[in-house]
Amino acid sequence: MQVWRGTGEVPADLGATVATLGIFDGVHRGHQVVLGATVSEAEAADLVSVAITFDPHPATVHRPDEQFELIASLTDRLERLAATGLDAVLVLEYSLDLARNTPEEFVRTYLVDTLHAAMVVVGEDVRFGWRNSGDQHTMHDLGHELGFGVRIVEDIACEDNGRRWSSTWIRELLAAGDVAGATAVLGRTHRVRGVVVHGAKRGRELGYPTANLLADDLGVVPADGVYAGWLIRPEHAPADGSSKRLPAAISVGTNPTFHGVERTVEANVLGRTDLDLYGEEVVVELVANLRPMVAFDGIPALLDQMAKDVARSAEILGVPAPQRPETSTFQ
Repeated sequence: MQVWRGTGEVPADLGATVATLGIFDGVHRGHQVVLGATVSEAEAADLVSVAITFDPHPATVHRPDEQFELIASLTDRLERLAATGLDAVLVLEYSLDLARNTPEEFVRTYLVDTLHAAMVVVGEDVRFGWRNSGDQHTMHDLGHELGFGVRIVEDIACEDNGRRWSSTWIRELLAAGDVAGATAVLGRTHRVRGVVVHGAKRGRELGYPTANLLADDLGVVPADGVYAGWLIRPEHAPADGSSKRLPAAISVGTNPTFHGVERTVEANVLGRTDLDLYGEEVVVELVANLRPMVAFDGIPALLDQMAKDVARSAEILGVPAPQRPETSTFQ
């Protein structure tokens, strides 16, 4: 998949396209339906399939004083967009100037003049242009006026409860620590991505060394607790392009047993004490919630629970359980 970071990178000889647009935060199952329809329409007409997305998220531009966390970083968003079969993605830098485009200005500039859209595929909740004043009806009218077809993809709801797939729903599930529920809405495991930093090194002293990520820099982090999941080292992926996935027990929170303040994500790679990950960008995938974060009455009780967390994580992930460390150097 080609990634064009701005209109200046779009090839001058780009032919007609089938295009869609959206933030696509998380690229959840609702997004996937729209993106799949875009790819299908392009393949049927032998055209190029393109998605327009935006960075940074519009919420951070319009409400800069409010904390807003992405479900997926731009890197992960692009990876997930590529997995849908798109030929290209145009990443537009979102700004107040861009936001001031009327619906017609936006469509004419980006969909018609830049991408030469022969068809535009959007969900029925599409909004675009100044103050989100453009909707599906606006798109139909502009398509008739400017000479492109429009396909509106109806919302598809979850079979279990009838709720539409949405980023809001994912955020609610993660806030409750329900990473399995978030996986169902996303269509894949929720992940966070960040650089490993130095911590207090208590995990190593306890016999369970961890890769520490600062939660404030990771986007949407689930509720405090202990999770089973995977640590992925993108820079160390095998030559065949597969992921270097390492099974892990993951702690999210402030380490209340040690009266911690800073919220972190700490991944203990099962059975590995030889990894040097400091300064490396890693991905942490959260598969299952094991338990809430609690303060323990002393180190022995904490070590007993950590051994149980590791064993349970191994069981869930389908890997051999490592032996419990024989000794702890913690004082």
